[in-house]
Amino acid sequence: MGINLKSACDGILQKVVTGKDRVPGVVAMITDRSANIYEGSVGERSLGGRQAMTTDTVFAIFSTTKAITGTAVLQCVEDGKLDLDAPAKNYVPDIGKLEVLTGFDAKGNPKLRAPARDITTRMLMLHTAGLGYDFFNANYLRLAQERGQPSVVTCSKASLNTPLLFDPGEKWEYGSNIDWAGQVVESIRGKRLGEVMRERIFAPLGMEDIAFSLTPSMRSRLATIHQREADGSLTPLPDMQLPPEPEVHMGGHGLYGSIGEYMKFIRMWLNDGAGLQGRVLKKETVEAAVRNGLQAHQTVTMLPGIIPTLSNDAEFFPGLKKSWCLTFMVNDEDAPTGRPAGAIGWAGLANTFYWIDRKNGFGGYWATQILPFGDPTSFGGYMEFETAAYATGEARAAA
Repeated sequence: MGINLKSACDGILQKVVTGKDRVPGVVAMITDRSANIYEGSVGERSLGGRQAMTTDTVFAIFSTTKAITGTAVLQCVEDGKLDLDAPAKNYVPDIGKLEVLTGFDAKGNPKLRAPARDITTRMLMLHTAGLGYDFFNANYLRLAQERGQPSVVTCSKASLNTPLLFDPGEKWEYGSNIDWAGQVVESIRGKRLGEVMRERIFAPLGMEDIAFSLTPSMRSRLATIHQREADGSLTPLPDMQLPPEPEVHMGGHGLYGSIGEYMKFIRMWLNDGAGLQGRVLKKETVEAAVRNGLQAHQTVTMLPGIIPTLSNDAEFFPGLKKSWCLTFMVNDEDAPTGRPAGAIGWAGLANTFYWIDRKNGFGGYWATQILPFGDPTSFGGYMEFETAAYATGEARAAA
């Protein structure tokens, strides 16, 4: 069989923390249905710092928060408290006030009109509601620059009240949809999103090292976010942190956690919704959730890096057809890494990446803390890491 999983992955991690365009540190793990089969950590939490990166290092996991919020939404459906196809304004009236941006007038004021149809929670889960992000959309960036539209990283209510970029259901665009889906959950449960997650997802999965607000223990193990400069060098950004007491628990990006905790969440999806300490979702919910939910006219596209300091142009598996489910990206064709068609996964802004292969019964997570998104060293390392998981055969053997 040749090289084994541990030595292959250790080599990849070692490679990305050396050389000119290195990353400061990385934590990466692979799990089968029952336990982690690889855990690795190399480098340091902050460039030039004295703290080594360790497997219990805490990361801002950004958009890898989304699938956890999606799970909380699906639980509301299972409990008969949420109709995915009812207007979302039935649960969160404010979303019914959003209008469609049709352009800007001569003075730069946004031109708005009423949407052709109501946003549903299903549209939010599928990123087809008409919402975007200012780092991927030029019109939102203009609203931020000229109209003071707050960024979603402020975790404020005001940051959610953006106009729609198109009529709900018209196409796919990645954006603040899951933040609104989190508001639907809060409305239904009558509790803050973090509390709902703790009771209904984290407790049955035994996840403790994960939260919207850092505990003192988590803060002591926090990795620093770094900026990749044009010359390839890195600048630590120790102040680049989400608000310690956020006004809104942002379901799209707000969680901090250690990677071992996220592996427990991945295992739940590998095990048809079951956790070690109780069921999180029904098997039939999981099976329905991981199927493509997009219609023929809704296509997953490349993410254009509109704010170069936050994101490069980024896309998984260019040239391959991809779709979206509740709430992950689906690769509709076999990927060059070995990931089979129908697997699910996604990523977080500071170059964190994961995949879940339910067919073969394993998945993995790769965590760095670097901006902009799509960092060639980190993203390239992640692709090699995932490829190694399939190439060594051990992960398949474990399945």
